[in-house]
Amino acid sequence: MSEPVINRLFDVAPWRLTTHHLDQADMRLAESLTAIGNGYMGMRGNFEEGYSGDSLSGTYLAGVWFPDKTRVGWWKNGYPEYFGKAINAPRFADLRVTVNGAQVDLAKMPYRDLTLDLDLHQGLLTRQFTIDVANATVRLTFRRFVSIVTRQAAYLDLKVECLAGDAEVSVEAGLDGNVTNEDSNYEERFWQPLGEDAAAGSIQLETRPNPFGVPQFSVLYRQAVTVNGEPSRGARTTTSGTLSEPVALTLAAGEAASVGKTVVVVTSRDVPTVQQAEAAAVLSQTVQAATFDEALAAHTAKWAERWASSDVQIDGDDAAQQGIRFSIAQLFMTYYGEDTRLNVGPKGFTGEKYGGATYWDTEAYVVPMYLAVTPPNVTRALLQYRHDQLPGAYHNAQQQGLKGALFPMVTFNGIECHNEWEITFEELHRNAAVAFAIYQYTAYTDDESYVDHDGIEVLVGISRFWADRVHFSKRHGQYMIHGVTGPNEYENNVNNNWYTNRMAAWCLEYTLARLPKADESVVKALDVTEEERAHWQDIQDRMYYPEDKKLGIFVQHDTFLDKDLRPASSIPAAERPINQHWSWDKILRSPFIKQADVLQGLYFLNDRFTREQKEANFDFYEPLTVHESSLSASIHAILAAELGKADKAVELYARTARLDLDNYNHDTEDGLHITAMSGGWLAIVQGFAGMRYTGNHLSFTPFLPKNWQGYRFALTYRGRRLAVAVDAAGTTVTLLSGAPLDVTVSGTVRHLVEEVRHA
Repeated sequence: MSEPVINRLFDVAPWRLTTHHLDQADMRLAESLTAIGNGYMGMRGNFEEGYSGDSLSGTYLAGVWFPDKTRVGWWKNGYPEYFGKAINAPRFADLRVTVNGAQVDLAKMPYRDLTLDLDLHQGLLTRQFTIDVANATVRLTFRRFVSIVTRQAAYLDLKVECLAGDAEVSVEAGLDGNVTNEDSNYEERFWQPLGEDAAAGSIQLETRPNPFGVPQFSVLYRQAVTVNGEPSRGARTTTSGTLSEPVALTLAAGEAASVGKTVVVVTSRDVPTVQQAEAAAVLSQTVQAATFDEALAAHTAKWAERWASSDVQIDGDDAAQQGIRFSIAQLFMTYYGEDTRLNVGPKGFTGEKYGGATYWDTEAYVVPMYLAVTPPNVTRALLQYRHDQLPGAYHNAQQQGLKGALFPMVTFNGIECHNEWEITFEELHRNAAVAFAIYQYTAYTDDESYVDHDGIEVLVGISRFWADRVHFSKRHGQYMIHGVTGPNEYENNVNNNWYTNRMAAWCLEYTLARLPKADESVVKALDVTEEERAHWQDIQDRMYYPEDKKLGIFVQHDTFLDKDLRPASSIPAAERPINQHWSWDKILRSPFIKQADVLQGLYFLNDRFTREQKEANFDFYEPLTVHESSLSASIHAILAAELGKADKAVELYARTARLDLDNYNHDTEDGLHITAMSGGWLAIVQGFAGMRYTGNHLSFTPFLPKNWQGYRFALTYRGRRLAVAVDAAGTTVTLLSGAPLDVTVSGTVRHLVEEVRHA
């Protein structure tokens, strides 16, 4: 594979993203990389004072979306009625600045001494620059964060320093509901004003009506402005959907002033429209009781708790260190389990593409990380999310004329809301990921309370779907699944995708194994007959798996080996990534793989395959893989590490951990790849450290990358806290808290009561 050209926008540092130079051509990329959020709301790194150059303005509210009418040239039965999308929310970070009559706009005016900095400790975004305007030299410093203490609150601070001359400075602190979407609706507006209250400093808006029965969302923003710590006395003005509060400052050389702004955001997801003004007033009073720095200190302390359970420390490679911490920070800014109605959006609060909807990414990639680094209730909330949307999954299957439950490819409420047939209605393997997440949670935590109650309902629904979706081939005497798209989306409508068939059979196997252990009343209500169980067992026993014994591989699908097989390294560098240079027809006919497909199954069901099988399949498929899915590199890194391919594992770790920081696929300007950001953690912990949990036993088979001096991480396992450290001297596993535990380190069983050293 040709090496990507890396042009890093931000300096490499362990805990920060910092740059002192920003070209206009890089603005969208910078906005994505400096996005911040708190699980409730967030925004791209747009400039508070505005920017007239090329920019993607984006503020997003978790769970707030719009059902847009599905538009297709030829309607197909089973299409969803609407296409769900996360909509750009009203802006609340505006602090427009004018100095000596000139509006500050870095797209139009010269500036110097720029610092743009995202502190990963606490999600604090800082920007400072100096401008010369009409014989005055002024330095502006903006700081902002969205609180994880009070999730409805955002804090902004602007410091204005007059370094030379005299400066008349005007700051317009505003709220703006006149926003549009760019991704697919081409400047269309989704919000309509409900009213403005100048006295309260608030605006209230509602999403426009829709014909699909999806509730309209309303939101109320309330801002409070201070000048040098005292309430502003500026006369607020409003127009339809907007509010502005002016601040006037007169500064001589050597003088400085600060303008603070707090915003509370209340939506109809939690507070009825008619009660929002009162709720916002109470929240605003609480928020204003603390200064910016006091609120930041409380916010930072809570972040410190999160980092204590999740940080991965790397010695000797600052780029690797920055990559893993950036990934963890962005994941936690997107989701930390506070609301079971939410999930991990693939773009989080960083862009419009994919919306804030739920994909299979969560179960396949985020769950195994969150199990180890967050409190148990966080992952449990992700499982609960799927159970709560089980009625929607039954609806989705019925739309296709099938029994059982089909969890959606893309959803906000459980109902499928994506209209690309080859993905939405053929990429059925997402059902298996939902089931596998239940298995992983149960195996890792030893908590069977979910799987034996709500979980068994999900598993039975999924199994009934698979039992109806397969067909029996009389010619071969085996069950098959035709007309699917596997994880490799660069092939559509294939027959007998090995991964899909394998995981469908596994789902039936796991459901049959759990039914005798599940809550009797739940099982009775599900009415799984003996005949039905026997049919599931027969499907499991006689499922067809394409295989080539001569090559020693599992075949991706029935006709894959008939393609013009050649390595991805044969693609000219100027044509990479192929999804931005080739027609879709050419991609579908090519042998090139977007992401791990067969290898995804080897990763999930790892202990069921021999080392020889894993190596043969890895050696065959990895050279064909272009890794143009953000989800691909981590799986390959883990398998490469297991197979002793250390250099390949390290190479692929860099690709997953720094995917956005180094813009590997040239698409980060649209937003970050949030659900892929667990990949760096998985590559280190499951890959380099070789962590496995099978047969009720935890084990590690570590190696140290040759350019690293060491690495360390903590994890929670079955109520215990462990610390793992790997360096040139060996591996140390320490039991920090909890009952004694046996672990295996490089093949040797150790009883953990105190520090264990394995050379």
